[in-house]
Amino acid sequence: MHRIYENEDLVVFWNSEKCFHAKKCVTGSPKTFNINRKPWINLDEADNKEVWQAIEKCPSGALRCLYRHNIDVKADIENRRSVAYDGDKQVGECDYEESDGVWNIYHTEVLPEYEGKGIAKRLVFRLIEESERNMVRLEATCSYARKVIEE
Repeated sequence: MHRIYENEDLVVFWNSEKCFHAKKCVTGSPKTFNINRKPWINLDEADNKEVWQAIEKCPSGALRCLYRHNIDVKADIENRRSVAYDGDKQVGECDYEESDGVWNIYHTEVLPEYEGKGIAKRLVFRLIEESERNMVRLEATCSYARKVIEE
């Protein structure tokens, strides 16, 4: 299972398949990471520095963190894509096609002036999360998306 958690400043990715429950996150920021709560990650409970430092101690790599850069990433299932916005301006998208119950990501793109901010990764992660919620298998012929999925 893959999940994305966000606040005003941070985006946290969690990959449960990698997590071996070392609890470094829980001890590093117990207000943020609470296994007795759903959702178990709440980024509004501690300051960003504490959250980031706790995630850096994750030995499995199941947790990753990026700055949000005031970019919103939304799933647009009706149009088979995820889309990134800076206000009203579309700055990136990740497109997929659906065939035989499989979503295949074939294109990921971010405007050049927005590259290097983790937006493409967020676009792919949004589709990973949505495919799991919709119980659909996900593949990628897009080399970037394939790399993110395999991480």
